[in-house]
Amino acid sequence: MASRLARNAAGLARLRPALSTRPALPALATSVRMSSTTPSSSSSVPTEDPKAKASSILDALPGNSLISKSAILSSAAGLSIYALSNEYYVVNEETVVAFCLISVWAGLIKYGGPLYKSWAESQNEKIRGILNAARADHSQAVKTRIADVQQMSGVVDITKSLFAVSKETATLEAQAFELEQKTAIAAEAKSVLDSWVRYESQVKQRQQRELAESVIAKVKKELENPKSLQQILQQAVADVESTFLAPVLGDGMGSMAKGGRLLSSTPFRLL
Repeated sequence: MASRLARNAAGLARLRPALSTRPALPALATSVRMSSTTPSSSSSVPTEDPKAKASSILDALPGNSLISKSAILSSAAGLSIYALSNEYYVVNEETVVAFCLISVWAGLIKYGGPLYKSWAESQNEKIRGILNAARADHSQAVKTRIADVQQMSGVVDITKSLFAVSKETATLEAQAFELEQKTAIAAEAKSVLDSWVRYESQVKQRQQRELAESVIAKVKKELENPKSLQQILQQAVADVESTFLAPVLGDGMGSMAKGGRLLSSTPFRLL
């Protein structure tokens, strides 16, 4: 299609009259003369060296050597010409849009790439610093934990000693409880025995009181009898005579002894 457009443009140029092209030539010559005579306003602006520009273009091409770059460039040009001539690819508005997009993306990649690269490197450095700090903190925490655990290396021996102490404490507590129970039983038995002793003493006191009361009552009853009083008086007189008048009244003592035997044979008893 491009070749058709080119042939159509060439045919239209041939069909134009010669007069239409003649006035353009003097105007072109005049403009060239004026441009050559007037000083250039852009002469003061530094222009880029063509060699440097060409080298930059060559460097942008893929390849390691000049031959490979030339081969790639010629191959790309040949393929483009072949595709255009055989109408495999048609130049239209989509091509313009694609070229514009490629140009925009190329500009973004060329000028925004270094900025993005620097930003990405700064972010990487920041994240790397955070990770390194976290790793250092974790390493320090692990070392501290290891040191703490090393301080507890004798925990087994301490646990064994504490177990022995606890076992001994349990034994002593059991013995103390046993002694406490024995003491409680002994105190209970003592209280029971004391209660029995008090009861027996109370019983004895009551018996003695009853016996004394009975004896006193019996004596009082005997004292109320005149015969008993006479016998007591006679016995008292006999005792006095036997004590004080025995050397003088030996014979009388014999008779009094007989009378004492008679008195002793009576049923009267003091107790």
